[in-house]
Amino acid sequence: MAREQLTKQDVQKIEQEIEHRKLVVRPEAIEAVKEARAQGDLSENFEYYAAKRYKNQNEGRIRYLENMLKTATVISDDSRSDEVGLNDIVEVYFEEDDETEQYKIVTSIRGNSMENRVSIESPIGKALMGRHVGDRVQVHVNNDYSYYLEIRSIDKTGTEDEDIRGF
Repeated sequence: MAREQLTKQDVQKIEQEIEHRKLVVRPEAIEAVKEARAQGDLSENFEYYAAKRYKNQNEGRIRYLENMLKTATVISDDSRSDEVGLNDIVEVYFEEDDETEQYKIVTSIRGNSMENRVSIESPIGKALMGRHVGDRVQVHVNNDYSYYLEIRSIDKTGTEDEDIRGF
């Protein structure tokens, strides 16, 4: 299993989710199973199976998050004011496509390409980290393909409001 790289804030958010799932969601799920079981014949009791599935999903999520914390490496989210770092919003120019895009640099558990959040583990994230405005950066996708982009701006005002990805 790959070791996740997490910031202190990632760890705190995971710990908060685990606590919420154990103290709030777990008792609700157990009660829903009890109520559904009390309705009688379990062989055709949709509510019972739905409640059991919900309870099992919650327990699975708790195990997933606890395991992530056990195996994670905690990294710093500090970076100099003139370089790309975690939670920064970076505007880049793609030479090949003659297009400009903005990406937020995040840890892998917050990555979501549909929302232009790129992980520090991704090819773009790896290429951008520690670089500066005006740098021309080569992004290595694989052994056969790479492309160039230019860093146009770095916005240091990003936060870690994004949810932690599912499993």
